[in-house]
Amino acid sequence: MMESSQLASECPSTTDGDIAFMNLESARRRAWSRFWHDPARPGVAELVVEQEHMTLQFKGDPAALDRLETLARHVACADTMPSRAALIQAQVASMAHRFADARCYLAEASRLGAPHEDTCRLLLNIDQACGTDLDRVLEERREIAGKSGRLEDLLPLGALLGDLHEFSDVDHVYRQALQGYRDVSPFPVAWACFQLGMLWGELVPQPQPYRAAQWYQRAIGCLPGYTKARIHLAEIYSSSGRTSDAEALLLPALESGDPEAVWRLADVLILQGRQADAEAHLHAARVAFEALLERHLLAFADHGAEFYAGSGSNSRRALELARFNVANRPTVRAYEQAHDIAFNSGNREAASEVLAEARIRWGKAAAFASSPPDKRFSGERGGAAA
Repeated sequence: MMESSQLASECPSTTDGDIAFMNLESARRRAWSRFWHDPARPGVAELVVEQEHMTLQFKGDPAALDRLETLARHVACADTMPSRAALIQAQVASMAHRFADARCYLAEASRLGAPHEDTCRLLLNIDQACGTDLDRVLEERREIAGKSGRLEDLLPLGALLGDLHEFSDVDHVYRQALQGYRDVSPFPVAWACFQLGMLWGELVPQPQPYRAAQWYQRAIGCLPGYTKARIHLAEIYSSSGRTSDAEALLLPALESGDPEAVWRLADVLILQGRQADAEAHLHAARVAFEALLERHLLAFADHGAEFYAGSGSNSRRALELARFNVANRPTVRAYEQAHDIAFNSGNREAASEVLAEARIRWGKAAAFASSPPDKRFSGERGGAAA
């Protein structure tokens, strides 16, 4: 087990996270102001996209997607460089998980003369997110990370290795990223710590909640407003009976607008016996999820499916959303979610269909051979899917 002192020694010192968040918000507002003054000005729209992406990733503010959709529409109308406009539209579509749209925009950007390096980098992200030609993606990720050694290039490599179930390599890559970081911004460090928390808390075959909690704690220590880290750590605290600590983590996260924070707080309140308060929060979470799904279905289909499969108590809606997610990004993880939802709700026919589809697409991949659905059906319940 990793000691706290060892963990701290692997994490570089950074700028105060609260100050960094205030600076990000100030810079985001200034960038928008410059954009509205001159939408076609080179670099301004790109800066807005970068800062809104950080706001979505770390603060968990889903309204960032709404703002970016507005930006993309204005860029398309105002930009005097169509290739640049198409590339920005591709970035925004990718962030909203509208990967088919993003590919179309990228093809248009390439046809119009957008920089090859920019289109290739975004296409690599999309292929990885969709589980497309992962052997090639892995080769390119290794080459990019090997040349730069930058944390920002190592973390996508680590995430891909996680998708491929190369867990020991994932840990090594993430630690390498932290040890080689020489900047003072807390955002990349918090990102790496969060990914390590995900690795040990959710991805490995035998999760280690205590180890995961240490990394989530470090992520929050770097960046107190990191909503997803608060949510994941709160889940660990709840499962170990520390409901008061979980509640304290989640309350500040409610202002983010992320419906998962409301949902997880409702779960905590249920454990505390505060049923009326819990029901009110579950209703709020359901309303918030549906509002987001109406505007950005593909971006929130997997989280919505998880909600409805759990406290949202609507297995039909859960499977519907999981199916949307599989159709959009047919990764092993997406198939696992869809299969688990179908199987656990007693829908054996749907579970069999999902597994059959997964075998066609991923049957020869090592990650699929070690995935829970295949193990489950090839073991004592093997006949259920026959």
